[in-house]
Amino acid sequence: MQAPCPQCGQKIAVDDARVPDRPFAVKCPKCQATVRFPGRAAASAAAPAAGGSSAPAPPPEAAPGEVRNAAIAQLRRELGADSGQGRKVLVAVPDRAVAAALTQPLAQLGYATEALDTADEGGRMLEDGLFDVVIATRAVAVPGAAETLSQRILRLGPSARRRIFLVLVGDEFKTGDGVQAFALQADLVVNPRDAAAAEVPLLRAMAERARLYQAFNEARRATGSD
Repeated sequence: MQAPCPQCGQKIAVDDARVPDRPFAVKCPKCQATVRFPGRAAASAAAPAAGGSSAPAPPPEAAPGEVRNAAIAQLRRELGADSGQGRKVLVAVPDRAVAAALTQPLAQLGYATEALDTADEGGRMLEDGLFDVVIATRAVAVPGAAETLSQRILRLGPSARRRIFLVLVGDEFKTGDGVQAFALQADLVVNPRDAAAAEVPLLRAMAERARLYQAFNEARRATGSD
C-alpha cells in the first residue's frame, strides 16, 4: 500500500502484509509529516472503482512454486537484467548459510560480494559509495572502531546513505516488517529463519526503492538540486 506525503510528496510504501483493517498513519522519513492510510478494509472496498489497475491474481490451479518463480521473474525485470553489474555487496553476517542465502539472488543479478577488512578502509568505501548493498546484523562491529556497522552507515551524509540498500538480519525481526525497518532506518529486515525464502521480499524491496529514488532523482533534477 502506497501514499504520498502531503508535505514533501515523498512516496511512502507499507508492506501489504502489515496493513491493518483500520485506518493508520506513519511518519514521513524525509520531513516527519504524518502520512495517513485508509487501512485494508477501505482499500479493498475501493479496489473495484480503480478500474482494475491492480495486477490480476494468478490462476487458481497455479502451483505455489510457479507463482513464486513468476514473481521473481517480474521483480528481476523491474530491476533490470544488468542492474547489479559492477555493483558490490558488503556482507557482515556471522552465519555463513544465512549470508549465502541472502547474497545468492544478488549474485545472480551480477553483484559482487566483499568483506569489511579495516575500519578506515571500510569507512572510506562507504563514504565513496563503493557498496550498493549492505547486509549485516545490528551487533556486528566495524573492525578497529567502537561502533557497529549499522551505526557507521547511519552516520553517513544523506547523499552517501541514499546510495546504500541496508538489510538488517536478526532473530528479533519479522521478515519484511516495514515498521521495524522504518524504526531502524533500514530498507529491509530479515529473520535468519527466513533467509532461504527471502528472495522475493528482498527483490521486491529493492525494486520499490529503485522506483522511489527514480522519482526522487527526477524531482531533484527538475528543481536543479543535482
